[in-house]
Amino acid sequence: MVRGKTQMKRIENATSRQVTFSKRRNGLLKKAFELSVLCDAEVALIVFSPRGKLYEFSSSSMNKTIERYQRYSKDVQVDRTIEQSMQHLKYEAANMAKKIELLEVSKRKLLGENLGSCSLEELQQIENQLERSLTTIRARKTQLFREQIEDLKEKERLLDEENAVLRKKCGGQKMEHPNHHRQTELFGQSNQNADVETELFIGRPERANTRYPLQDY
Repeated sequence: MVRGKTQMKRIENATSRQVTFSKRRNGLLKKAFELSVLCDAEVALIVFSPRGKLYEFSSSSMNKTIERYQRYSKDVQVDRTIEQSMQHLKYEAANMAKKIELLEVSKRKLLGENLGSCSLEELQQIENQLERSLTTIRARKTQLFREQIEDLKEKERLLDEENAVLRKKCGGQKMEHPNHHRQTELFGQSNQNADVETELFIGRPERANTRYPLQDY
């Protein structure tokens, strides 16, 4: 006949509880000492009584053992954090790989590949997507054309302004032929020679006003 496990609970009687504490405490301290000696283990035991009294045992130094425990706990916590981070990164990498695979499948379908498994509804969705993409591409292309036209107009305007400035500068300086001054001098001398009288007056001075043409003899 198998006996059931006895349920452990708090001793209600204070005297019995104190007696049990003393016995179990002494036995626990003895076991800790035996463990440290027999197994060459570093053991530190701390017990507080119900009234707050401290009982402790250390196989070497309590402070050193506590410091070692704290370092170990910190290392374990760091290792645990690293492990959690690694698990998270693995999960993210798997998620990313799945998304990349879905994108590759979608790209191949947009390129017209592997359409054999697509239903009529999926094909309609792909067609709508391509039409939306074409609309966006054409709008962008039109925008680029307009920008290029505006740039060309601006360049044309700048060139017109430069040409106007150059015409203004050239208009203030008249271009003259190199022989222009020589021709002017000769023309002046011709006019002066034309003003010389070629008539000869004969007779008295008072009749000098009578003019006789010079005749050739």
